[in-house]
Parts: sequence; structure tokens; C-alpha cells
Amino acid sequence: MNHLSLRVEELSLPQTLAMSNRSRELNEAGIDVINLSVGEPDFNTPDHIKEAAKRAIDENYSRYTPIAGYDSLRQAISDKLSRENGLTYGKEQIVVSNGAKQALCNVILSTINPGDEVLIPTPAWVSYVEMVKIAGGKAVLVPSTIDENFKITPERLQAALSPKTRMVLLCSPSNPTGAVYSREELQGLVDVFSRRPEIVVLSDEIYEHINFTGKFTSMGSFPEIADQVVIVNGVSKTYAMTGWRIGYSVSPVKIAKAITRLQGQYTSGASSIAQKAAEAALNGPQDCVEEMRKAFERRRDLIVNLTRQIPGVRVSVPDGAFYLFPDVSSYIGRHYGSRVIETSSDLAMYLLEVGHVATVDGAAFGLPGYLRMSYATSDTNIEKALERIKNALAKLV
Repeated sequence: MNHLSLRVEELSLPQTLAMSNRSRELNEAGIDVINLSVGEPDFNTPDHIKEAAKRAIDENYSRYTPIAGYDSLRQAISDKLSRENGLTYGKEQIVVSNGAKQALCNVILSTINPGDEVLIPTPAWVSYVEMVKIAGGKAVLVPSTIDENFKITPERLQAALSPKTRMVLLCSPSNPTGAVYSREELQGLVDVFSRRPEIVVLSDEIYEHINFTGKFTSMGSFPEIADQVVIVNGVSKTYAMTGWRIGYSVSPVKIAKAITRLQGQYTSGASSIAQKAAEAALNGPQDCVEEMRKAFERRRDLIVNLTRQIPGVRVSVPDGAFYLFPDVSSYIGRHYGSRVIETSSDLAMYLLEVGHVATVDGAAFGLPGYLRMSYATSDTNIEKALERIKNALAKLV
């Protein structure tokens, strides 16, 4: 019998696995399922980015790339940070990875030792906790609810800190809630961080441009914690390039060197063609970014208005990303015939099997009693899906 590592054995299976399997079964049976569970823009990659990739192929960019990424792409990232965020970072502080997901994991593996605590405000993306487990660290969840617009306060942050805290992981705009911290709100957190200079502040800014507040504040823009901040970003959400797998981290030189050393041992550099495409995305025209942002904002307004029409469902208006995270706890305990809804997981499966709409149980993100619904789909799909959800919930008594 082959043995598996404890590292793998301790990882949780995604709570969305049963949902995905059942959704696929229904589709294969010919049932029309509307998918609101996918966190992926439904737009195609803009043409000028695709053309850059084609040129890269013709120009024979087909060999191994530098571990930290092409100099030209790292310069493009540096220029982007200066132009859009007012931040000054040298190329030696930037490491390009195989998606922002690897960039996040690189940072955690490079800075967290067994027993170190990592504070994660919840609801939070499902992989954060598992990445901390891989590093041998301990995830400490700092909860928030819809009544707080899914944001933590400086007081709650301070109360969660311990002598073992080595990292705080923030995501704004947030997956799964769409919450966006204002500069003033971030300043309150920064005041706490500045008193603990040994703590790494890992800022996941992948949804930066899907922002409906009119402005975005990067955690890197606070000089008092400049030596503590690591930014992770990428091209997947902003430029509809999820499959191209290009993300990056921006950090103090010591951490950037550690990340490069780590990445060099298990993936080496990211795809040559995808890097040249990402370079074109960052250096090229940005009209496409605003066009997609406007579409997401319109869809946000649509799904919020439709969800608010469903009795017993509470909604916090998301300021960014492309997710709605409504409170559906009033439906827990109800039943449909012999089918009893005991948890939000049961409710998500009920909506799939009876309403034929795929959502994600809020428990997957650390907050049961809620559902995550992605509006990264067409207006028509949103309208049809919310009508189905409304009708399915009306059947519960």
C-alpha cells in the first residue's frame, strides 16, 4: 500500500466538489443548469493581447524563461504599479508566477514556519486556509458578517493578534463578498500593523480593477508599513486571461529572492507565450478594462435588485469583484416535501437540483448561512437564474 504524506492528508476537499459533480450529472442528463458558481470573467481575452501571443510564437519565444519572469514583463509590472498605484518597486522586487494562486502560495511558503499563525478575515477565498496548512502554519479566522459589510475593524484585528502571528492575509475587493476597504478603513488596520513590524501583510489585489467605488487603495501605498507588505496581483480577472496563468508578487527584496529560490525548485519560470501576452496587456490600451468593469457594474446592479425581491434574503451591495454573498439563513430549517434544508449546503444543493442554478455554499468561505453567486455571466443568465431561485425558494415551507 502506497503511503500519502500527512501534508496532503490534512488538506480539506473543496466543499464545492459535490456541487460540481451533481451539476455535471444534471448537464449530462440534458437539464439546463445556469452556473453562478464560476469565479471567472465570461469575456474573451482582448484581441491585442492575443495578437501579442501569436507574435511571440512566430518570434520563437519557446524556451525556458527566467525563474522570476522576463525583465520586460517585470518592467511592465513596475511601470503599472507606478502609473496606476503611485508605487515605486524595482524589478528585483517582482516575481512572475504561474497565476496569482501560485504567487500567494509562494509568499506563504517563503515566510511561514510550522506553528506560525496567519490571520485571515472571513468570509475568505477557499484556498487561503489550505495554503497555510501546506506551510505548516495555523490559520486564525477573523469573522465578519453582512451587518458589518464583511469588513473587520482595527479592534477586531488587534484582538486576534498573538505573539505567534506572522502574517495577515487581506483581499480587497473581496472574493467572495465583493467588499472593498476604503483608504480610511485600511489606515485603521495599518495603524495596528505598524506596531507589529515582524508581521507580513499579504495583500491579494487580483480584483483591483473590478471596482465600483471610483478608486482603489493598494496596501503598498502606506509608507509606514512598506517593509511589511507583499502585494499579489495578476492579469486573469482584469484582462479576462484566467487560462493564461500569469500572476505576480511584489515584495521586499529579501522575500522576492526567497520566492525566486522556491519557485526555481518546483515550477521554474512561467510560460513564455503567456508572459509576452501579459506584457501586452499591461503596456497596451486599457479601454477593454473599463468596458468590462462597466459591464460588471451593470450586472451587479441587476443581480442586487433581483435578489432583493426574494423574501427573506438579505443583501449587502458589493463594491467590487463579481460576486454577491446574500444571507439566506431564513430558509434554513424549511422543507420541500420530505426534503429538509438543514444547512446552507443543503440549500445550495436544493437550488441546483430543484431550481437548476449552481451557487456555492457560504460555509466554503467560512460563513455558513450564506451563498456565493457569481455575476460573471450574461444579463440574460442572471435574470433567468434569479427567477429560478425565487421560484425554488417559494416552494420551501
